[in-house]
Amino acid sequence: MFNRILIANRGEIALRIVRACKELGIDAVCVYSEADRNAVYLEQATETICIGPGPSAQSYLDFPRIISAAEIADVEAIHPGYGFLAENANFAEVCRSCGVEFIGPSPETISLMGHKARARELAIANDVPVIPGSKETIDSPEAALEVARQVGFPVMIKAASGGGGRGMRIAHNDMTFLNQFHAAQNEAEAAFKDGSCYIERYVDASRHIEIQLAADRHGNIVHLGERDCSVQRRHQKLIEESPSPFVTPELRAKMGEAAVRLAKAANYENVGTVEFLVDKERRFYFIEMNTRIQVEHPVTEMVTGIDLVKEQIRIASGEPLSFTQDDIEMNGHAIEVRVNAEDPDADFRPSPGTVGRYIVPGGMGVRVDSHCYGGYKIPSHYDSMVAKLIVHRPTRDEAIATLRRALGEYVIEGIKTTIPLHLKILGNIHFLRGNVDTGFIESYFTE
Repeated sequence: MFNRILIANRGEIALRIVRACKELGIDAVCVYSEADRNAVYLEQATETICIGPGPSAQSYLDFPRIISAAEIADVEAIHPGYGFLAENANFAEVCRSCGVEFIGPSPETISLMGHKARARELAIANDVPVIPGSKETIDSPEAALEVARQVGFPVMIKAASGGGGRGMRIAHNDMTFLNQFHAAQNEAEAAFKDGSCYIERYVDASRHIEIQLAADRHGNIVHLGERDCSVQRRHQKLIEESPSPFVTPELRAKMGEAAVRLAKAANYENVGTVEFLVDKERRFYFIEMNTRIQVEHPVTEMVTGIDLVKEQIRIASGEPLSFTQDDIEMNGHAIEVRVNAEDPDADFRPSPGTVGRYIVPGGMGVRVDSHCYGGYKIPSHYDSMVAKLIVHRPTRDEAIATLRRALGEYVIEGIKTTIPLHLKILGNIHFLRGNVDTGFIESYFTE
């Protein structure tokens, strides 16, 4: 087991990793930018190192600064959390060349699965269902249009190196296709320095279902059930739950087996998530793999009782998985909502500022993962999420009731948040019945 780990991240995930390290008896070294100088989790760290000014390009995304901090602190491993450098194959390679363990998969696996077109090819080769579409990336708009016609409209245009909903566009006919293709290319080039795209048939009224995996370097790969992430806005997840009210035990087994098969083919190690779209007939299609811990990992932790961050650290240190597939049982129902500093009534405009009164909900089955506190000044440089509110109860109905109560208790003054929107969603009859898909927000909630 490691003795010292550097946490190359910030916010609630940094605090989450600090807590896991403490329980494992590991020294946690936190890096921070000048904008995060007053972050509360820094008080919990064994050591803290400032790595630069607020903009992430000059701090959390700066390889030399982070590696220098790791050398100064004399750590054995770096935990990237999610976002920033978590899926950066070049950074993982730099860690390896410097003799520091990257807590995640190998650079080769990150590179393979991070390129959606190559990951799709791997899925096809291993009998994992994929959505009909182009066999490879396409740079020519005219060639892409021809593929779209063959696949059949509507189609989804996707950036090969995309993520977080960027570089994705829907085209419904010939007339709109070229404009949408150029828009996807431009957004992908700006976000990922890679404008290559591929085409898939658009699956209408689909569910976004993801399978959580854990894999060690001894060849053991286990899936921990599914999360339903269908409630999303512009491909950004708002609410996640486990188990899905739509997935049957038979479908869970098939999707889990497919996810494990793909992970084995990719020589996967550490925790990760295989994401699928599922149509109305419960046919599932691979869309991508996230080679990191997910924002929504707590719902899986709650229903399985497995600490995924601790498991990440154990795996990276060379230990075998602490459980087998037969050990996995999903107990009760968990739901997570992301509380963002955004104004839902103003097209989700970011709402940075200083938090006034801050009261966290509690009670049976309530968990809050947050780095926020009264008087905290939310920086404008980073993601707008200030907290994750998770509930775990014996049934879905009880979980929804507890979540509504907890959201009603949650007080965050001084800024706008997405709490009012979540309360509206939890009161929607279609959500209550579990009858949602990826178009749910656009269908029932105006912006």
